[in-house]
Amino acid sequence: MNHIAIVGLGYVGLPLSLQFARSGVRVLGLDIDDKKTTAINSGRSYIKHVAAAEIEAQLAAGKLEASTDFSRIGEVDAVVLCVPTPLDHFRAPDLSYVLSTGKQLAPFLKKGTLVVLESTTYPGTTDGELRAVLEEGSGLTAGTDFHLAFSPEREDPGNPDSKVAAIPKVVGGLTPLCLEKAVSLYEKAIQKIVPVSSCRVAEAAKLLENIFRSVNIALVNELKLVYGAMGIDIWEVIEAAKTKPFGFMPFYPGPGLGGHCIPIDPFYLTWKAREFDQHTRFIELAGEINTAMPDHVVQVALKALNEQGKSAKGSHVLLLGLAYKANVDDDRESPTYKLIEKLEALGATVSYHDPHVPVIPLTREHACYAGRKSVAEITPSYDLILLATGHDEYKSFDFTGYPIPLVDTRNAVPVHLRPANFHRA
Repeated sequence: MNHIAIVGLGYVGLPLSLQFARSGVRVLGLDIDDKKTTAINSGRSYIKHVAAAEIEAQLAAGKLEASTDFSRIGEVDAVVLCVPTPLDHFRAPDLSYVLSTGKQLAPFLKKGTLVVLESTTYPGTTDGELRAVLEEGSGLTAGTDFHLAFSPEREDPGNPDSKVAAIPKVVGGLTPLCLEKAVSLYEKAIQKIVPVSSCRVAEAAKLLENIFRSVNIALVNELKLVYGAMGIDIWEVIEAAKTKPFGFMPFYPGPGLGGHCIPIDPFYLTWKAREFDQHTRFIELAGEINTAMPDHVVQVALKALNEQGKSAKGSHVLLLGLAYKANVDDDRESPTYKLIEKLEALGATVSYHDPHVPVIPLTREHACYAGRKSVAEITPSYDLILLATGHDEYKSFDFTGYPIPLVDTRNAVPVHLRPANFHRA
């Protein structure tokens, strides 16, 4: 398998494409967005933590190219799908991107091709819905004529120590031979492969990873409210607890969940569990707690304004940070959007500042904000500043002379740089 296609050139697909290319595999990147394919073929990057020089190097080596032409699937030995799996308006799984991609590539599948799904989903998607689409569109039989596997993506945006090659890769196949082919593919680019007995086990493992995080974040979010009512600083509590060298892992509270995984993936299992008459009460409770955090933040902001004799209506609020995580340019599912919605619904005028997201891109969930631009500077000309993302820029910013309230949801601003009117949410 020296020539592969990677479908979906976003935050998962592009770094994976570059890792395979660096490992000597010829990569055909496929995407329906011609802006992405044009950028890649021109040696430009549209993801902050992916350097243009990396793309240029693999283009020059003849190991990377990008296209919107799905008929080229017939040229490759393996196809890896890295497409979105969001929730719909009813918080049910939306497999439309996976299935439409399967329909597009199926007519061009040749015998012996390996197809791997990396998109996070519920157990049974790969050997159920995707398999059916591929078999119907190609006339081939999975496990006999072509190979089918699932290998969940794992990424840690903003972590400079997180490298694609060094993150262990879980792989499950439809058949033992499918698994063997998938392991053989990933061994070319990834240092450690973790084979499991089926696609469903691999799908379930990915959900467990993200449900684990969701539940523990919900726990500290709840404890933040409880300890806050007692006059106890949750951040100091966490710092003390994490000195225990065993049996404890620190998680941190915030204004809500963001990113493409943790706010979404647990509900894939919740939805699928109902088919088996199972109820995921623990997961759903965690979701309720995390979803309610923007309301808590808004209440703290309203209290801070009220102490200044002001209401939300007519106030001008500056939000610091649109990205869902510190030091990245990824705004997917960012809780900042919820804060904007809620504050504007109360009559506030809301601006934002984010050096990593200078212009709000067009998104599925928040299309009405597309085109809004970050303000150039953080000034005291607002009625309130609300820090939503802990970018390094905000951790070193001196707010001491600011006469307006600052609400910090990330415990990002150190004591010596805080204004007199400081609030934590």
